[in-house]
Amino acid sequence: MKHLTRKHWMACAMSAVASLGLLSTAPAAAWEPTKPVEFVVPAGTGGGADQMARLIQGIIVKHKLMKESMIVVNKSGGAGAEGFLDVKEAKGNPHKIIITLSNLFTTPMATGVPFNWKDMTPVAMMALDQFVLWTNAEAPYKTAAEYIAATKAAGPSKMKMGGTGSKQEDQILTVGLEKATGTKFIYIPFKGGGEVAVQLVGKHVDSSVNNPIEAVAQWRAGKLRALCVFDDERMPYKTKVTDTQSWYDIPTCKEAGVPTDYVMLRGIFMAPGVTKDQTAYYLDLLNKVRATPDWKEYMEKGAFNPSFKSGDDFVKWLTEAEKAHRTLMQEAGFLAK
Repeated sequence: MKHLTRKHWMACAMSAVASLGLLSTAPAAAWEPTKPVEFVVPAGTGGGADQMARLIQGIIVKHKLMKESMIVVNKSGGAGAEGFLDVKEAKGNPHKIIITLSNLFTTPMATGVPFNWKDMTPVAMMALDQFVLWTNAEAPYKTAAEYIAATKAAGPSKMKMGGTGSKQEDQILTVGLEKATGTKFIYIPFKGGGEVAVQLVGKHVDSSVNNPIEAVAQWRAGKLRALCVFDDERMPYKTKVTDTQSWYDIPTCKEAGVPTDYVMLRGIFMAPGVTKDQTAYYLDLLNKVRATPDWKEYMEKGAFNPSFKSGDDFVKWLTEAEKAHRTLMQEAGFLAK
């Protein structure tokens, strides 16, 4: 073993001092939760937002992505206003996050409740959710055009359209469908998409505009029929879900002669007044969630459009989406007086 020369010894000593200096001036560890995080769902159980929140929670637990626990809490009162106001009032609280639907825009517009998406801190768009026109599999309609023709033939307000909530996405889309096709439905609101699917299987309504994830189990079981998707392009997923069909096999409503389209936000927000470090923590956490095979499988199972946005891109999208919803709500006569 070589003896260290004075020169080598001095170099080593200086290196050690430098290391110690670096350690002593290193920044504190980035922020992370110090107690359980409440994950608010401004909608009922069983619907698309509830399912996505519980999936995110499950992935975080399974892959040990967070030291503290995450608790999903449904606050659906007032078309989601209960959940939104809860987060708005939790100023500076980094232990509360919320998943949003497009009721982020529609609820305050319809009810006049004192809330706007700018009252929270945007974190990320996780996906855009599709809407599909569903009927009972035993109904005689094989295409969207056949169903619309039957609705017209039945006369105004004879066919029942089941949907989640009033003056929210499902009813806005129903009004858009009526305007585009010259039909008139009886719109029947339920608490969540899971309940809507059950009501359609039971033939208590004639159709629904449920999200794919809300009706996939009944579709796979042969109880429901998917007529068209309300988007500009077919869903890209080509793996068979039923014995005969993949999501890709469902035509767009425009292809099927029903010129209406509408997609819905699935986004994550925090309370107002949180720090950049706290927001960055959840953005990093959500990126880790998105990188898991579980998330990718869920995106395909639910036929989501896996668009992801954060930062300025997300804020720009939200600003434009708010304007579009105001126009839709105005046309439908749903704005609070």
